[in-house]
Amino acid sequence: MPGTNLSTPDLPVLIVGAGPTGLTLACELARRGVAFRLVEAAPGPRPGSRGKGLQPRSLEVFDDLGVIDRILANGRSAMPILLTDPDGRTSGGPTYEERPDVPYPASVITPQWRVEETLGLRLAELGGTVEFGTALESFDQSANAVTAVLRTGDQTETVRARWLVGCDGGRGVVRKQAGIAFEGETDERIRMIVADVAVDGLDRDAWHMWRCQEGFVSLCPLPSTGLFQYQAPIGGETGLDLATLQTIFDRRSGRTDVRLHDPEWTSVWRSNTRLAERYRVGRVFLAGDAAHVHSPAGGQGMNTGIQDAQNLGWKLAAGASELLDTYESERRPIAAAVLRLSAARLAEAAEQKSIPIRSDRDTTQLSVNYRGSVLARDDRGQSAQLRAGDRAPDAPGLTTTTGERRLFDLTRGGQFTLVNFGPRFDSSVRTFHVVAEPAAEDEIADSSGHLARAYSPADRTLVLLRPDGYIGLISDAGDLSAVTEYLL
Repeated sequence: MPGTNLSTPDLPVLIVGAGPTGLTLACELARRGVAFRLVEAAPGPRPGSRGKGLQPRSLEVFDDLGVIDRILANGRSAMPILLTDPDGRTSGGPTYEERPDVPYPASVITPQWRVEETLGLRLAELGGTVEFGTALESFDQSANAVTAVLRTGDQTETVRARWLVGCDGGRGVVRKQAGIAFEGETDERIRMIVADVAVDGLDRDAWHMWRCQEGFVSLCPLPSTGLFQYQAPIGGETGLDLATLQTIFDRRSGRTDVRLHDPEWTSVWRSNTRLAERYRVGRVFLAGDAAHVHSPAGGQGMNTGIQDAQNLGWKLAAGASELLDTYESERRPIAAAVLRLSAARLAEAAEQKSIPIRSDRDTTQLSVNYRGSVLARDDRGQSAQLRAGDRAPDAPGLTTTTGERRLFDLTRGGQFTLVNFGPRFDSSVRTFHVVAEPAAEDEIADSSGHLARAYSPADRTLVLLRPDGYIGLISDAGDLSAVTEYLL
């Protein structure tokens, strides 16, 4: 017979959903020593390439989290795109700008299941685990806790947690039971087949696209596998069998020498553009697709969820309710902008009958900023190029007592970091003092000049970097009391 157990009360965080968002959040909490449970209704890791592109800003998140080497080993950076028109003419792209303040200038193609696998391995290294086959059935919340009922098989369990985070996708139960409106629209006329297939007769040197009057079809090689991701927009209901996929491909590409076989995963994406009215209700938060869904055009979805988790993780670890309020005020406007971007890219794809291939600072998410947030404070003028709330630029070529480093090497680890361009002082926060000749572990020399070019410091400038890699405070006046007040 079904059994019911009562768990130990006051678990700090219950995370529902173990996709990229939930796994990133779990890793962020685990490395800070915050106890949590991560439950996933599915019986095991989900198959399918699904979202396959990691943008440069997400790569920086993964660098800080300690998983970038695995991500790059199982992916391909700057994969070229080859677009073929009906007359046989070809064009390519995108192009990427190499910049010293951007360590990963190009997106990386890798199957989403590889991203989840990598984050799962990192979570295990940090002492965490995913509870597969465990679903959230219901929850209630009070001023002090969320009481949730979990089901694993025929067993139910009641859990009391200080915070509940729904990372359970667009159809998840957390948002629905929290009573949060999911505003937007679904257009059943716009659909796309997405499948992982084996392919004979096509090289793996590029992401191949063909377009014609009917629409486009594309085959993107999936690194670390022998498969390609197949994409083809459709106008209505259609089968997902191999013969249908092959027929669409033959008709749109004009090729007869390319054969598809052994589909391992197939799906139909439907146009669904929605944004949660709230990201927080009391002790319940939403992140990732539970908070925002949109078209895959522009490659933003998985990345936005990963960065939701990074923003929320350090704030949950701190635990202050006022700080947690800034999660919604910072991240919801970003998602609203992503919805606008992806909608524009989708319209462009429909008009051009191909996937837009250009890359810019919006699609790379390097332009994401929190200017205007209560957590962004500086004494610079409105015209300053770098302001509090901006992404902290990287800077290579820094000399330390242990060799040459880049700024991101020194700030890695998810904690506050102060960069001091003025006279040395004692500080309770991790601080790096910019000097001419480093003589201590906390001193750096800007030997290449990249740090000064990125941060435009005065002779007393203080720059406080947040745990998520954004600038919290800039004081060109060197006001140490402003730093102290910020950290209170």
